[in-house]
Amino acid sequence: MLSDTGVGEHSGYEGEHITIAQRDLFCAMLEPSDVTDLAPGTMRQRMHKSKAEIDLIRAGAAVADVGGYAIRDAIAVGVRELDVAMAGRNAMEVEIAARFPDAEFRDTWVWFQSGINTDGAHNPVTGRCLERGDILSLNTFPMISGYYTALERTLFVGEVDDASLKVWEANVGAHELGMSLLKPGASCAEVTAGVNAFFEERDLLQYRTFGYGHSFGVLSHYYGREAGLELREDIDTVLEPGMVISMEPMLTIAQGHPGAGGYREHDILVITEDGVENITGYPYGPAFNVV
Repeated sequence: MLSDTGVGEHSGYEGEHITIAQRDLFCAMLEPSDVTDLAPGTMRQRMHKSKAEIDLIRAGAAVADVGGYAIRDAIAVGVRELDVAMAGRNAMEVEIAARFPDAEFRDTWVWFQSGINTDGAHNPVTGRCLERGDILSLNTFPMISGYYTALERTLFVGEVDDASLKVWEANVGAHELGMSLLKPGASCAEVTAGVNAFFEERDLLQYRTFGYGHSFGVLSHYYGREAGLELREDIDTVLEPGMVISMEPMLTIAQGHPGAGGYREHDILVITEDGVENITGYPYGPAFNVV
């Protein structure tokens, strides 16, 4: 490494992925004349996907749908969360093998929660058995060649009570509005403000859990999506063709209150020259997801 870089040279590092201690060791070992944090620039590059990347992400979204349908088929009163999650993961790995015969298999996963376990969006899977009337949170994450995609849906077992249905339909409405706001030239902050206003008009904004969407691409346990392409109030990035972003509003109602649980819908959209392409196919909403 010293022979490649050279003492006294100008060196670069990605500040998002290095601790202060490691940065100090880096500088002590290489003795650079100057250092530059490359993370902001490389992040901006990763926001725009190549055609090959978009094709891979589109295939990943289709695999996520396969996992969603397998999960729906596995849902029944008395079945454990764990067993439902494994059904979805297994179906996705079989589908990845069919689409990509040379694939290596690592890190495709499912988070599936029921009842109050849905309150954290991505809570751990448990051995809790499903009960009639439970709210469910379906989350499938296929990993193909280091690229991840996702499908996330609200479901209910057998029936949905009136209070829960009201919150669910409001979240679906926010989801549809948010997708309509994603277009070239819109900023992340503007899209966020539009969805915020929708929830505020219905006195639901206080139940919003986090930002409304994010980028897609390479992901591992140590690094992930681009912070500059998040649907949040503080992100002013303007959407451009070639970007890939999710729309995923979530409302969380606390235990003990009518409609308790976490409501979450998630689609992946590709920004095009004249609009968006929704590459998620699994249906959302009560018409399909009361199982």
